[in-house]
Amino acid sequence: MRSLVLALLLAFASAAPAQPTDKPLLLVATPAMHGLYSRTALIVVPAGKHHLGFIVNRATAVRVASVLPEHAASAKVVDPVHFGGPDMADTLFAVVRGNPGADALPLFGELYLAASAAALVRVIERSPADARFFAGFVAWEQGELRKELASGNWYVADADAALFFRQDTSRLWEELVERLGSAQTAAAANSPASRARSSVSAARMKAGKSAGPREVTRLPSTTTSLSS
Repeated sequence: MRSLVLALLLAFASAAPAQPTDKPLLLVATPAMHGLYSRTALIVVPAGKHHLGFIVNRATAVRVASVLPEHAASAKVVDPVHFGGPDMADTLFAVVRGNPGADALPLFGELYLAASAAALVRVIERSPADARFFAGFVAWEQGELRKELASGNWYVADADAALFFRQDTSRLWEELVERLGSAQTAAAANSPASRARSSVSAARMKAGKSAGPREVTRLPSTTTSLSS
């Protein structure tokens, strides 16, 4: 049932892009982000009116062989399982280069998602070196991702498929913040909206008032809707 829901979501992802969030994106948490998504980097894809993503820099100590001990071929998977997100976190998924068949679902470019048992088995047996295995994912309902981006707690760039397969992700967040943070901070500082906010802040300071700190917005969990 869970794989069927994922298939239905991704089946609608081929609609023509109309908004900035209607294409694959790289999201990098700003230093202001706290909680579960602190210091994370995610690859996100549109899925109809929803969005689906995986945290790409949260390797665990768990091996695929320990998740599927009855499947001997699982011992061939060298890389650890990564924590993909809180939704369906007890379920194993694989992002793989090239179409492995067995009802794998297209993500973007040459990437496919193995969400069913048949697809996972085929990936493990035939192309484990071309896959990254995840426990869980991140899901957004309609309009939620746009609100998250408006909160200012994410740096945003075009999705980079290579990040799914990076071996050492221990400093990936720092590298991406250094690369994206300075450019996007400069762009935001020069935007009309930023100049308008600066004018308002100056007016408040002159009047002896100050705005309180902005509350950090966390991503919503949508496990219930995806499992229904």
